Amino acid sequence: MLLLSAPPDRHTRLEDALAFLTGTALVALSVLFLRAAGLITGQIAGLSLVFSYASGWPFGVLFFVLNLPFYGFAIARMGWRFTVKTFVAVALLSVMVEGLDRLVTLEVSHPAPAAFLAGIIAGTGLLVLFRHGATLGGVGILALYVQDRFGLRAGVIQLGFDAAVFAVAFFLFPAAIVGWSLAGAVLLNLLITLNHRRDRYIAR
Repeated sequence: MLLLSAPPDRHTRLEDALAFLTGTALVALSVLFLRAAGLITGQIAGLSLVFSYASGWPFGVLFFVLNLPFYGFAIARMGWRFTVKTFVAVALLSVMVEGLDRLVTLEVSHPAPAAFLAGIIAGTGLLVLFRHGATLGGVGILALYVQDRFGLRAGVIQLGFDAAVFAVAFFLFPAAIVGWSLAGAVLLNLLITLNHRRDRYIAR
């Protein structure tokens, strides 16, 4: 009989490591699709993209810095284990986006497929991280806490925050860009809403 090195309701370190690499790589690829089409997204990643477009600063640096204020809340409400995992995931994504940007070139002729693929890829990557007790910081920390504490779906909470971000974006970007970006964000959050459920998946 195969003996497991961890209880059945908790992932091993190897499983966590592979999940972090997989989840952050998928989200990093989604960022490349968004940047190739000049699109944005919601939450801290969206703010990082907006600031990156405006300032020319690297997305990875902005994403890492903008997430820093949320770790205090994560420690107080979600515990050290969750916070450390989230910090590692954020750091990995910051490095991967900048690394892949130097190694991978994407050309997008229309924003629609970029928005569609970015939503699916990022949603899948986030699900992998969620199921291993981590997120990519920012609003994701609040969304997971509210879901665990009050039973509201994380995807619905994130979509609400995204709505506010996109309302502001209409004043900064062409309507078509914001529209396609919003479609991708809706798809991302729909994937999370339908698939991230504690009653179906409780391992951490």
